[in-house]
Amino acid sequence: MQKNLFNYYQKYLPINENTPFVSIGEGFTPLVKSENLSDKYNCNIFFKLEGSNPSGSFKDRGMFLTVAKTLEKKKKKIICASTGNTSASAAAYGARYNLETVVIIPKGKIALGKLIQAMAYGAKIISINGNFDESLLAVKEISDSLDFEIVNSINPYRLEGQKTGAFEIIEQLGFSPDFQFIPVGNAGNISSYWKGYKQFYDSKICNKLPVLYGIQADGAAPLVDNKIIKNPNTIASAIRIGNPASADLAKDSINESSGEFIKVSDDNILDAQKIIARKEGIFCELASAASVAGLIKLISKGYDFSNKNIVCILTGNGLKDPENAQQYLKSNIIKASSDPDEIKEAILKY
Repeated sequence: MQKNLFNYYQKYLPINENTPFVSIGEGFTPLVKSENLSDKYNCNIFFKLEGSNPSGSFKDRGMFLTVAKTLEKKKKKIICASTGNTSASAAAYGARYNLETVVIIPKGKIALGKLIQAMAYGAKIISINGNFDESLLAVKEISDSLDFEIVNSINPYRLEGQKTGAFEIIEQLGFSPDFQFIPVGNAGNISSYWKGYKQFYDSKICNKLPVLYGIQADGAAPLVDNKIIKNPNTIASAIRIGNPASADLAKDSINESSGEFIKVSDDNILDAQKIIARKEGIFCELASAASVAGLIKLISKGYDFSNKNIVCILTGNGLKDPENAQQYLKSNIIKASSDPDEIKEAILKY
């Protein structure tokens, strides 16, 4: 039978005899070693492909446990604010477990692929004239009066579920990596990975802890700039957040790991997405590419990662955002008839 996070890591999770089983096949995503970037930079780079989760992003890792605990409390409704991936994940689990699901999204600020998912799963979608931070504030204010369970990362069970990503990396490598690069938006995921690494370290399953690098975009870098960004702006919609709900936990994770928050430009992110796709055969969404953009930026600044083991978390699938992919990753398409000679000529001219 297929492994599931609920049973496989149960002793490390807040699961008890009253917690109902929840799963749609989340977790156990591939850890793929880079072929070309590893050689180029003389280190061992691994990509954690979280886009392989059922709804196409890492959010499913935390959502399975959050929904399980929601059902344990006999609640029938869930709600979230989202730039996209959380809405898709919440809607998927809500559909499977018969929960009324409401997602509040910033108007015009959500990638098409993610919005279509929420629509397909049957969620109630409320689009507001505001950004993600305003969406989350609204969720906090209305959830209790309408008896909704909030499934954003302010729900502690989200982070408990997401820490399983660190467990998997250690088991897949056979050891803890030297460094981990991860995109940072609402800042819960970096905190959850750190919690997972520490838990396995304390359990003596690994004998060291990685250094963490949290990557933000230039126009949405509150943890780098050390201030709230009222109007965050970046092409990477999943990290377009100016006031991260889990900022303090993320700062603690960076400090404890002797790591660093760094920011990269949208051009850096676009370049990294193209490099990962065309050099490694992996298509990730723009926010995911920020992790690799951060690594490349540090190498360009003289950081020495020679012979080190580095994991880059690719948080979501590239098909989440088809509009930007079509615009920025397009190749020239040469038209030809069905005549083999004409096709051959077109190939040679390409």
